[in-house]
Amino acid sequence: MAGHSAPGFHPHLPGFKHQFLAKALGATMWFFIFYRAREDGPKLLGLRHPWEGHGHGHGHHEEGEEHH
Repeated sequence: MAGHSAPGFHPHLPGFKHQFLAKALGATMWFFIFYRAREDGPKLLGLRHPWEGHGHGHGHHEEGEEHH
């Protein structure tokens, strides 16, 4: 039997579009993971309390400032 391959599952290789999409989605996933680790990492590791905020200055008022 010339040209007959071995029995079993023989998947075809993915095309260029699928390879590009897989790399783009994988990169997006890792960028998101690293972004969240930068934002929430200290809280998850116990280095900062969750109620301390993100350091943007919200909720801090100077003396003499009127509250409406």
